[in-house]
Amino acid sequence: MDWDKLRVFHAVAEQGSITHAGEMLHLSQSAVSRQIHTLEQTIGSPLFHRHPRGLLLTSEGEILFETTAQIVSRLNAATGQIRGVKEGVYGGLRVTTTVDFGLLWLTPRLPKLLALHPGLVIDLTMTEAVLDLPMRAADVAIRQREPKQADVIAKRIWSASSGLYASRSYLDRYGVPESRTDLVQHILIRYSPQAPQPVEGLDWLFVDRPGETPLRARIVMNSQMGIYESVRRDIGIGILPDYLAKAGDFVRVVPEIRGPSIPLQFVYASEMRQSKRVAVLKSFIDSELEESK
Repeated sequence: MDWDKLRVFHAVAEQGSITHAGEMLHLSQSAVSRQIHTLEQTIGSPLFHRHPRGLLLTSEGEILFETTAQIVSRLNAATGQIRGVKEGVYGGLRVTTTVDFGLLWLTPRLPKLLALHPGLVIDLTMTEAVLDLPMRAADVAIRQREPKQADVIAKRIWSASSGLYASRSYLDRYGVPESRTDLVQHILIRYSPQAPQPVEGLDWLFVDRPGETPLRARIVMNSQMGIYESVRRDIGIGILPDYLAKAGDFVRVVPEIRGPSIPLQFVYASEMRQSKRVAVLKSFIDSELEESK
């Protein structure tokens, strides 16, 4: 079947008007009408009802439109892939990051990234372990501390503050602490001092200082994601970076108690410096971080 006629039919079905379809396709009204008439003769059925509000699809026209819509969608996807190959943004990119950032910040934004670059494939490893980028365990790492590996390029792309957060339900049940002293009466959740620290000085709240009320945690975890989930489930008050608290719609408590600024590092092996896949990922993350400020 002639694709030109199908293309004209699809435009008329979308626009509901021969005139509007002709304007979109840069064809005269008579040329569009002839194409539709010829297609209807080929199929042996009318494709449109003429109505004062415009052209309405017949049952046969609806079947054909469903097919042309699939064809147009696949053609658009193919065009995007071809463009991606031409631009060098095609193939796999192995990204590693922490479980909390990967699940709560990066993953929800991946559909937008993939729509912008149809030829790109993201292989995401979420782990607290620091993978060896020079040995190609991953192409890119998004981490919350300065890398100690050699032969890598690191760029700080964001700094997030941190603080004490609780769920609204927890505060409704146990009350809102107004001071450090009030925190003694609450269930505090801390990151395990024995676990590899994803952030420098993550246990700032529990450092004893002269003149300050000493605090102890009732729950200790080796995962920021675990702390996030505990807060989300109304279990207690946890130390979290602001971007995680925002994802959970948590409430900041005792806001005058502020933790250290948490850096976000975009790290890749030196040999990947010319990779367009790395470049588009960094550009995308930069853009998304700017929008979320």
